[in-house]
Amino acid sequence: MCSMKTENVIYFTEKEENFANLLIEIGTKKNVAKVLVFLANIPKATSREIECGTDLRQPEVSIAMKYLMEQVWIKSREIKAENKGRPVKIYELEKPITEILDCIKTNKEKEANNQLAHIRKLREYLN
Repeated sequence: MCSMKTENVIYFTEKEENFANLLIEIGTKKNVAKVLVFLANIPKATSREIECGTDLRQPEVSIAMKYLMEQVWIKSREIKAENKGRPVKIYELEKPITEILDCIKTNKEKEANNQLAHIRKLREYLN
């Protein structure tokens, strides 16, 4: 449930849902695709906002964030919480979504070329 206090929650439009589904179809993990699309459409967000807006659970968001940080596609910074307690992390894209899509394209091309090379090797065994 995503509303103890009044807050604006951003939900996916049909276009954003389709964008995420296309990413998933090309092999991006569901949680990564949803977080990526969410952050592509909002300048910055907390983990909680991402959870609510993507309808993912906290562990799923954490796993996606770890992967996205490893790829250097997002960045985070901490701000003091409104009440006393742990600082809140704010996440945003490190690169424009178009550059991220270029990275995904390059990775997919490498994967495809590797698979084609394996098929060529398999054919060599038939000769």
